[in-house]
Amino acid sequence: MSDVSVVTTTVDSAEAAESLAKGVIEARLGACVQIVPIRSVYRWDGEVRVDAEWQCVVKTSTIRVDDLVAHIKTHHTYDVPEVVVTPVTGGNDDYLAWVSEETS
Repeated sequence: MSDVSVVTTTVDSAEAAESLAKGVIEARLGACVQIVPIRSVYRWDGEVRVDAEWQCVVKTSTIRVDDLVAHIKTHHTYDVPEVVVTPVTGGNDDYLAWVSEETS
């Protein structure tokens, strides 16, 4: 088990994704944010919707997760932003060490 987690959220534009990612990196809450264009199908306010979104995948130290989640919620435009935390159980030890160094 490592001390790294992956935090995923989605936003409604490429600009919002880049802004959020830059803020996360500048605050040292994440070592890397990958931005991926996606299509989401979901129910909101009783209506099925299909929207373009940009998924932000943040690699961070587990000890920084609470601060990262708070940052995302504060800087997000959605009423109820997706924020999902997944613990990393293994991987390239050199990469995982880099993530820890960048977020300490």
